[in-house]
Amino acid sequence: MSIRIGIMGYGNLGRGIECAIKQNDDMELVAVFTRRNPETVKILTPDVNVYSVDEAINKKDEIDVLILCGGSATDLPEQTPEYAKYFNVIDSFDTHAKIPEHFNNVNKVAKEYNHIGIISVGWDPGMFSLNRLYANAILSDGNDYTFWGKGVSQGHSDAIRRIEGVIDARQYTVPVDEAVMSVRNGENPTLSTRQKHTRECFVVVEDGADKSRIENEIKTMPNYFSDYDTTVNFISMEELLKNHSGIPHGGMVIRSGKTGWNSENNNIIEYSLKLDSNPEFTASVIAAYARAAYRLNKEGETGCKTVFDIAPRYIINKSYEEILGNLL
Repeated sequence: MSIRIGIMGYGNLGRGIECAIKQNDDMELVAVFTRRNPETVKILTPDVNVYSVDEAINKKDEIDVLILCGGSATDLPEQTPEYAKYFNVIDSFDTHAKIPEHFNNVNKVAKEYNHIGIISVGWDPGMFSLNRLYANAILSDGNDYTFWGKGVSQGHSDAIRRIEGVIDARQYTVPVDEAVMSVRNGENPTLSTRQKHTRECFVVVEDGADKSRIENEIKTMPNYFSDYDTTVNFISMEELLKNHSGIPHGGMVIRSGKTGWNSENNNIIEYSLKLDSNPEFTASVIAAYARAAYRLNKEGETGCKTVFDIAPRYIINKSYEEILGNLL
């Protein structure tokens, strides 16, 4: 029997989920829900309907797991607890500081209504989180380092687009090579925000726009650019579309730690990603954990879970005998 998946929201992540479902033969897409006019939303999967979000609750008996593809700022804090009343749900909530609060809100509802809610699934939080935990458990005497990029930051790009005179923009987060090499060499450096990453901006502006003002507004923008060495490049729309139309990303988690009676030996654990498509990779992680949500709920589990709570065997489309024989 296929796991019946519903998608709430059909942007970059929703399309990525649809592609991931196609690549997993134990899943099927049964519905897409949107806040837009459903008639204007064209999906890739034939013979699957697009519905208004208002119709979602009416489909609760047809969906095993509802994947929520909204934003972390305003959508998911409301949607995940609400839809956990009716479905097993999964989201990619990525506001790290608010994860404990979000967990508690979802956990209360999911337990009350006998559903599973898996939150903060993706690569960070998600895969990077798991690797930080494993590395901390193994190298108890050490330091964590997380580097993001080189990749497009969609939130920072949007922040630039809000500046008067800007038509479009892409912002890349770039790890500082010297910092990465220092960590890999086991030097255990203490690194400031500015020492770990730089930001590269490619900006299209209106004719006659004040480029000096725009550049200054970017570089001095608090919480986004003011703490980083930032380069602003003004380019044409043609160049933006030609060279910056994708959504690549990636990064690495490194744990540098000591072993030995006198802590005389250096050890490095590193996990890295290089992604052509940030949303498609995130969607692939979510699809794997949607499988876990389905399996756990079938076993009678309820409440909120994160990647920390779920055994690896629940996320893979293979039998336990196969993973013992081929992956262990």
